[in-house]
Amino acid sequence: MAAPQPEPGRCAYFVARKKRFCRMVPALGKRFCGEHGHQEKENDRKRIPCPLDPKHTVYEDQLQKHLKKCNSREKPKPVYFVQDINAGFKDVAEIPEKQVTLSSLSKEELENLIIKLKKASNGLELDLKEQILSHKALHEALNDPKNGESAFKHLKQQASILGNMEKLHLLGPGRCFIEFGAGRGKLSHWVDVALQDVEDTQFLLVERATTRFKVDGKHKKRDSVFERLQVDIQHLCLNKVPSLEKKRLPVVGIGKHLCGAATDLALRCLVESYATCCGGENEEPAAKRPKNKTEVAVKSSADNERNKDDFKPVAGIVIALCCHHKCDWTHYVGREFFKSVGLGPVEFHYFQRMSSWATCGMRETITSTSEDHTNNTEEHDQPYSKTESDFDTLQGLPVEERKEIGALCKLLIDHGRIRYLQQRGYRAALHHYTESAISLENVLLTAVPEPTT
Repeated sequence: MAAPQPEPGRCAYFVARKKRFCRMVPALGKRFCGEHGHQEKENDRKRIPCPLDPKHTVYEDQLQKHLKKCNSREKPKPVYFVQDINAGFKDVAEIPEKQVTLSSLSKEELENLIIKLKKASNGLELDLKEQILSHKALHEALNDPKNGESAFKHLKQQASILGNMEKLHLLGPGRCFIEFGAGRGKLSHWVDVALQDVEDTQFLLVERATTRFKVDGKHKKRDSVFERLQVDIQHLCLNKVPSLEKKRLPVVGIGKHLCGAATDLALRCLVESYATCCGGENEEPAAKRPKNKTEVAVKSSADNERNKDDFKPVAGIVIALCCHHKCDWTHYVGREFFKSVGLGPVEFHYFQRMSSWATCGMRETITSTSEDHTNNTEEHDQPYSKTESDFDTLQGLPVEERKEIGALCKLLIDHGRIRYLQQRGYRAALHHYTESAISLENVLLTAVPEPTT
């Protein structure tokens, strides 16, 4: 059998991890691309990892020039960057210096944790209601035979999220939709499609990383304004976003698979940092005020009364949850709830680890189909590390029991978020918004302000 050869005009470097040749195009007369140029025998120039981002390399003699234009260099902070504004209060005394891994626990210690978990879960609604909806905006895409299985799964989830937003009357004019963890911006794209006949809408797409293949270019409507905020949610102050400050529209926070602590940061960003500051600042912009002094007094009084009753800085929240194993006690918004049921940071540390059991219980199936697992599974449904999740031999827990315990951990963490929103005047709920066959992470958190009496 002949040895594999690179494609014509492509780099001759074989990427062992991917079991194929590099697909980059080398310079004229070269066998290797710039990234793998050190493989050229006649080339004595040395390539080193970039100190700003070791994922790529650079010629050592061009390092200083590269550092000035590297995409990973530190950029000037935007005006809406406020250090740790949504991070939550860090009580160093609460957090143990050294966390013990799950695999280091004895059988008795693990049993005690499970007893605490079940006791704290008493009285909670363990069986979430299904609210699997759809929306006409995605009807054509859902029936497009060109979409593969993975694309179809994403579309089903996006359709249900829009259906739930419509049920809560959140798809309407005069709104600013803020997509947290936006990635390519697909969820905002479909919200925009659903609002094609609606005027005065604004979209803010929050993503800390530079994203390729964004769909922002598809938004050509004059009535919709799209803006990307490249910032970590932890440091995002919505009150200082110029476009939002100018329009002063009620916001709707949305997200599809907002990982772990990012959900807590987003909730605090909306409910504390933004809603609290905006609640009393409903004065009409000076440019729009009437010039007549009598009209000023009458109109200002009437508007203030109306705004006090009608204006809600946060019109609603719709977030598909995931990756509870990435939650963090420092950022978690449900700490008061945990304390109220006799739990603290130590238990939270173990419960967020154990939460991965809910989605890694199908290990036998994963093992048998490991060759095509990478291509057919969503990013957030990947199996977790064996170190933290494999208790078959160590603790003797059956797969089904482990899955139930993991689901209970996820529910307890999510209920803390619900309690947090309820205490701040929101009608919050959890639903299964899609089938587990579509996504194992199929819980949707929704919240709207309680109606004023």
